[in-house]
Amino acid sequence: MVGQAVSVRAALAQDVPAIVALVESAYRGDSSRAGWTTEADILQGQRTDAEAVAAHVADPDSVVLLAERGGELLACCHLERHDGYAYFGMFAVRPLLQGGGLGKTVIAEAERFAADEWGVPEMHMTVISVREELIAWYERRGYTRTGQTSPFPYGDERFGLPQRDDLEFELLVKKL
Repeated sequence: MVGQAVSVRAALAQDVPAIVALVESAYRGDSSRAGWTTEADILQGQRTDAEAVAAHVADPDSVVLLAERGGELLACCHLERHDGYAYFGMFAVRPLLQGGGLGKTVIAEAERFAADEWGVPEMHMTVISVREELIAWYERRGYTRTGQTSPFPYGDERFGLPQRDDLEFELLVKKL
């Protein structure tokens, strides 16, 4: 893999199992602890499932971008087109590759795609507000904390099993 460039492409239906495995490994369980984006201490259970990822891949107002090197999936993110903005989510980088600049490459490509392909002027995302280190990383990429929050969906196991009772999402925005 040394010397090979990272390529980015839109996911296809056959990519769904690999995407689910990547996202789960980056956010949940012991494997996620190898990286710095783990949510294992605040959420257990699943982060996503094949049904949700397949719906994103099939939606014409949505794209799941895959970063690969030599055909190997390294990172992904999901973009959803809205009126006036794109929503950025399901961002995952293989835990052992975190901190090496791949995430910066992927988010820059997502921003380029949203601006150039969809013509939207800004990117939105929500981040669990207690994830201060992650929010700071996004701020260094130009995202702004809005202070606008929404409740965490306690009781909906599709979003995981909360290990604390103070979780909420904060909206971050970036002009493209």
